[in-house]
Amino acid sequence: MGEFEVKLDDKGRVVLPAGLKKQLPKDAVGKLVVNRGFEKCLTLYTRKDWDDELRGLGSLNHFNKKHRMFIRQFSNGATEIQLDNSSRMLVPKKLCEYAEIKNEAIFYAYGNRIEIWSKHLYEDMMDVDADDFADLAEDVMGNLGNGGDDE
Repeated sequence: MGEFEVKLDDKGRVVLPAGLKKQLPKDAVGKLVVNRGFEKCLTLYTRKDWDDELRGLGSLNHFNKKHRMFIRQFSNGATEIQLDNSSRMLVPKKLCEYAEIKNEAIFYAYGNRIEIWSKHLYEDMMDVDADDFADLAEDVMGNLGNGGDDE
């Protein structure tokens, strides 16, 4: 988990932050997949997590037009990533264009997800005032209860 600010070099390579690399399973570091996220960001998966996503896609109905379209859109751009000896990875140009990533990016990790955002889009997305965040928390989490006596 965490937020890591990085810079891309002229070739589109970025160093996988050491603090993030330490959190990955040892056998996952050389087996990563990057793909478009649902928003204007990229999602970095371990190969195992990507294979789990593909299994989920395999359960969709290929005779259903919306399912086929989702499978195509979700898989579009997925690329296996190799780290070099300096822990750098090359982010494909097409994916950088999709996510508007140029020189600076943010790796944002939560749960088993690692999102890669352009710095400006990340800052815009996270620019939520306290009242809006409280409203969002109520809308999303309000029905879950808090485990207290007043449920």
